[in-house]
Amino acid sequence: MEWPSQSPGLNLIEQLWEELEKCVFGIRARNADQKCSQLQTAWAQIPQSLLTNLIQSMPRRCQAVIDS
Repeated sequence: MEWPSQSPGLNLIEQLWEELEKCVFGIRARNADQKCSQLQTAWAQIPQSLLTNLIQSMPRRCQAVIDS
């Protein structure tokens, strides 16, 4: 069986990490606990609509990979 190629377009966590990076960009943390707290706060502030849009886009993303 062939190993399937990597499909970054199907990895939603990458887009969520990008959103988190935008939220905490430029905010300094003194230690790992403070950075973790900043990330948790940013995670809680991600709009539900963004999560919904990412989930709802999966059929289109899957089809685009199949078409490619």
